Amino acid sequence: MAAYYSPSSSLVFNVTRKEPELIVPAEPTPHEFKQLSDIDGQESFRFHVPFIHVYPNNNCVEEDPARVIRKAIAKALVFYYPLAGRVREGPRRKLSVECTGEGLLFIEAEADVRLDQFDDADLLPPFPCLDRLLYDEVPGQSHVILNFPILIQVTRLKCGGFIVTTNVNHTMLDGVGVFQFLRTVGEFARGATQPSIPPVWERHLLNARHPPRVTHTLISSTPKSPRLLPPLSTLIQRSYFFRRNELSALRRQLPPDLAHRRSTFNVLTALLWICRTIAPSPDPEEEVRVIILVNIRKRLYPTLR
Repeated sequence: MAAYYSPSSSLVFNVTRKEPELIVPAEPTPHEFKQLSDIDGQESFRFHVPFIHVYPNNNCVEEDPARVIRKAIAKALVFYYPLAGRVREGPRRKLSVECTGEGLLFIEAEADVRLDQFDDADLLPPFPCLDRLLYDEVPGQSHVILNFPILIQVTRLKCGGFIVTTNVNHTMLDGVGVFQFLRTVGEFARGATQPSIPPVWERHLLNARHPPRVTHTLISSTPKSPRLLPPLSTLIQRSYFFRRNELSALRRQLPPDLAHRRSTFNVLTALLWICRTIAPSPDPEEEVRVIILVNIRKRLYPTLR
């Protein structure tokens, strides 16, 4: 048991964890190697990503959520069996997943706090309670991805609600992939026998040809001026919500021919890029770039899952 004090409020609560356990697929699965693509294996993706899902008590579920989720994970892993394996590194640091069926690490926990006791800031990034609600198997080693399992912790609250936290390495799953896997877990928890969207592993489609047929000049994303890339230790993370009124005000600042032709994402990204570029007062002649991650699943056939 560990007591936790939330710095954003006066909230103090205790969390009791059971011993971690490995959840293996509910049925036998193939023992094979699955390639990770050249995009998956790039250095900037070799880290763990936490995801937090908060569920209030809806007064219609009497079963223990940890027990239901545990069983649903085992069923989902039959279809998502690479997630029960381990990431391996081969020649030239090429990554693959060995489908060993060893399982996903599962932690069941209990917190002596109700959901309504959390302040709004407690449930927004940066999540101040994360170290209590997500078991850290390798403290301070978020870059270690080889041979480590995906992790899920289910923490029951006094009010009947619960919090599900996951820790996955980015080489194996991105945000959309995590969402789809958890959606499948939810479907099995509600009695499904098949996932509504069957997973497809076609990572080899994103591997470079040998030798490559297309050559290009690689543009470095590292700015020339150190002021444009300050140390992470000097940055403060905050969450901001742009509602309809704020978005309308931003669109009114655009030229009339662009105001309603650009998505909300494009408008907000442009605003943040402008503010972020102005803030460090760079050399007016310096080139400043913005990098945007794009979901390409719908552009590929067969669709990547």
